Amino acid sequence: MDGNGRWAGRRNLHRPAGHRAGVKVAEAVVRAAARHGVNTLTLYAFSSDNWMRPRAEVDALFGLLRRYLMTETDRCLEESIRLNVIGRRDRLNPALAAQIERSERLTAACSRMHLRLAVDYSSRYSITEAGRRLRPTASDERVEYLRQLAAVDHSDPVPAEVDLLIRTGGEQRLSDFLLWECAYAELLFLDCLWPDFDEAQLAQALGEYSRRQRRFGRTAPSSEVAAESPGR
Repeated sequence: MDGNGRWAGRRNLHRPAGHRAGVKVAEAVVRAAARHGVNTLTLYAFSSDNWMRPRAEVDALFGLLRRYLMTETDRCLEESIRLNVIGRRDRLNPALAAQIERSERLTAACSRMHLRLAVDYSSRYSITEAGRRLRPTASDERVEYLRQLAAVDHSDPVPAEVDLLIRTGGEQRLSDFLLWECAYAELLFLDCLWPDFDEAQLAQALGEYSRRQRRFGRTAPSSEVAAESPGR
């Protein structure tokens, strides 16, 4: 969800106005994703690097996030969407942490879609911490590692690999987001700012994803190999 601040700046508005506009888009995108049959949707709300922003902006963001969770929880219950916040919680203020726990508890039985919000999230921290916690006696180290990764992130259930990553705002980098889970993800970078993102663009992105061929390290069909290597 990149571009809220720039969206506000281009309209001579303060940055919080951009974040408020971004929340409205998030609400709409969650509904749209559920309608399109998305199984899991993860939104990057606040990275661990965002602590370097001015304190007033951070406080405003957390207040906005808490209010969003309060209203979104009711909508999630109505539409059977499970809500889960991933990331560190030891640095969040008590009111926000309590609301996160309440939202997760109330929507735990919902099954239509899994909505994950990344808050105080750093994939590098999660990967490192999960490795530190790994038990050397585990019979299946990969399964145990994923279990520890989920525990670090407070992700329930254990996260699946990402199929499609969409980044708005014109930047073409991952910014420490789901690095392990994005190993084979299709990447789509959009120039539009997050407050301008809508259901039509989501549908277009999903259509683009459906047209891509995912090989996971395997070779392409012989006809495609020939097309890619005309000199052979």
